[in-house]
Amino acid sequence: MHFKQDGCGDIIETADKITGDDLLKKIREMISWNSLEGKMLIAFIITAVVPSFVLILFSYFNTAQIVRENVADMLQANLQQTESSMNVWMDSYEDILFQVYMNDDIVDMVGKIEEGEEIEFVSGQLRKTLRGMFYPKEHLKCITVITKSGHVVFYDLLTGSSTRTSWMGSVGMSQAELYEYFSQDNTTRLLPTDKAGVFASDTYYLFHIGHRIIDYQNVDEELGVVIVSIDEEILREICAEDESADTFKFMVNTEGNMVSCSEKELLATHVIDWTDKIEERERRYEAFLKERGFLKDKNAVVKAIHEEEFGGDIVCVSSQQELISQLNVQQRIMLLVMGVTAAVLLALIVVMIKNLMSSINRLVRTMKEAEKGSLSVRSRIDPSTPTEIQIVEAQFNHMMDELEVSVQKEKDAIDSQRRAEIAALEAQINPHFLYNTLDTINWIAIDNDEYEISNAITSLAAILRYGIDNSNADVRVSREAEWLKQYLFLQQIRLKNTFQCEIHVSQEVMDWKIHKLLFQPFVENSLYHGFQVEKDVYILRVEIEPGDDLLMIRIWDNGIGIAEETVDMINSGIYPESGGKNSIGMKNAIGRIKMYYGELADVKISSAQGEYTEVMIQIPKITD
Repeated sequence: MHFKQDGCGDIIETADKITGDDLLKKIREMISWNSLEGKMLIAFIITAVVPSFVLILFSYFNTAQIVRENVADMLQANLQQTESSMNVWMDSYEDILFQVYMNDDIVDMVGKIEEGEEIEFVSGQLRKTLRGMFYPKEHLKCITVITKSGHVVFYDLLTGSSTRTSWMGSVGMSQAELYEYFSQDNTTRLLPTDKAGVFASDTYYLFHIGHRIIDYQNVDEELGVVIVSIDEEILREICAEDESADTFKFMVNTEGNMVSCSEKELLATHVIDWTDKIEERERRYEAFLKERGFLKDKNAVVKAIHEEEFGGDIVCVSSQQELISQLNVQQRIMLLVMGVTAAVLLALIVVMIKNLMSSINRLVRTMKEAEKGSLSVRSRIDPSTPTEIQIVEAQFNHMMDELEVSVQKEKDAIDSQRRAEIAALEAQINPHFLYNTLDTINWIAIDNDEYEISNAITSLAAILRYGIDNSNADVRVSREAEWLKQYLFLQQIRLKNTFQCEIHVSQEVMDWKIHKLLFQPFVENSLYHGFQVEKDVYILRVEIEPGDDLLMIRIWDNGIGIAEETVDMINSGIYPESGGKNSIGMKNAIGRIKMYYGELADVKISSAQGEYTEVMIQIPKITD
């Protein structure tokens, strides 16, 4: 503003003239990259305004797509409901058909007509019987019986005639062709909707279901067929159950012809060339509707479901014009909200960036400490920092915990591997030297008539050879059972026959496959740990039986038993340390089974202290 003094001495305010060049210059200064204000403004425009505008556009089109998909899902559900209703109604009419073709009286009457007995009289009786089937169903228009010899008996509500049906002349098939079509197998067959004619000033369209007549005393005898004609109006009523102002439905058979539609002039007309891909059929239905002028909304959704029992598609069409209009209004509101929100965001950005960078820098410092090899370092989580940063810090701390545990496990694994290698080296022995030595001792025993010792050495050699040769191989159950007998023979000698041993192996499982020495640790535990209590007689039972695609192994002894809490721990996967130098711990034995067969295997232990211990092992049935 400039001020000037007039001739009377008053001060007068006058406005500066701001040119377009001055305005452009001021805007350039505001968005200059060299100024903090400009950097913040540009960063805000790039990171907030532009993405928000893009987001609104994306949201609009995405919402439109979601709406379209939701409409498609609703149409699909609507079609499934229609399909369900149709199945119910069709089942009721098929029930009438069933009552006719399985009715003993009707079968007898058709048989008499075929035999030429009182054809006129029997035909009249049959027509009366057919008339009695009409009362439950209002859309049932005609029931027709065609015998093998060509006699036709029917009751037709539309013609009221006993000589002319309402439909046989309009289906495009001769009487012989109709008979051949419906009698070729024992299934219910369908003829699609076709115009029957005009009766009492109304035009009727009928579809037909038929079945061969069956005499249950001689099901292969060919007597005739029965055909039930149903008014197409029932299909329109079913389709109209869930229709709204924006939707309508119609039905098309597998030949591409219209079988049900609210527009009667389209019935029996060719709609599409049939294809097995339902998506392509939906596109063709849409093209047909647009061509006929029934589909003017470019955003309309056309969905179809294939009805197997009826043999065709139920098609539902829904307009989305109103939804799209609502979306347009929503888009304009979002643009307005975006402008208001942008101003608020600008004020919040400065505060948020300061707090955010402080949190990030703290986390980065912690990561650098971890990078130097300090696995015990953790990020301090400040509750005032943004939730996302807290999540990152928590995940980093969790990762460091896992890493520290993993490193410790790796160290433990290396130590375990080293100990195992040392143990393996200590246990190495030349198998051939061992076999030759045992063979030499065997012959010495034979030379001295020590046949019991010879038998024991022979069994020991067989056991060692069986265990050493390809120790992880699969063998037949029969071989494993034979090895078990030799093993228990040696144990009987060692323990001076102080226990009874019962082995029962089902003949069915003899050729099934099992891993070597799979249940030997459990047998050994029974011998070394179970029989430590004074008993009149010790009993060990081993049973191998087939289950449902399973091999069932039961090991039972009447020994000392196991404490209840120990049994519960083992069955829960918690394994106490196994005692005794000569026993293999439960953990290793059960772990070996799980390693071989995974989740398909199961081991359960039951026991009562001082009474018994039972181990039930289930593994998959393997026969090859």
